[in-house]
Amino acid sequence: METGQKMGDGVRRKGIQRNEMYMTFDAVSENEAFARIAVAAFVSPLNPTMEEISDIKTAVSEAVTNAIIHGYDEEFTQGSGAEGAAQVYMRCLIEEDVLHVEVKDTGKGIEDIEKAMEPLFTTKPEMDRSGMGFAFMEAFMDDLEVISKPGVGTMVLMKKKLGTSSWLVQEE
Repeated sequence: METGQKMGDGVRRKGIQRNEMYMTFDAVSENEAFARIAVAAFVSPLNPTMEEISDIKTAVSEAVTNAIIHGYDEEFTQGSGAEGAAQVYMRCLIEEDVLHVEVKDTGKGIEDIEKAMEPLFTTKPEMDRSGMGFAFMEAFMDDLEVISKPGVGTMVLMKKKLGTSSWLVQEE
């Protein structure tokens, strides 16, 4: 699993607005707010609505929280000897009016992605986790893909079209 494998085609097309941002930060809960704010600032040149910003911030918050809580849980960090080395990798790409967000960890991975994406499913009920993270990401973004391999990590890929024109108009 390689960061960026699904984002854009790597070809810069003439006249297409494109901007990219990479971030790496420690997998600690305080950085979840940092990630949300960074993505909101990154899309601000596109003049998103407050609703769009709120949707993006919520989805990013859920993806980063999942990486921190589930990707690098105590069981994984103690068993791998990776304590203190846990990082979250975030990449954002704007192509025209579409925001692509990739959140990646190199933690324990997900054994059954389909089950993990079911609303209310959680592996951390003792932490009062609601199991709605992926459901919120799906609800607030236009596209969601999860790629994961046990022992390797998880990558969450999300897209959000900003503005009033529909996906249909863009695809025609």
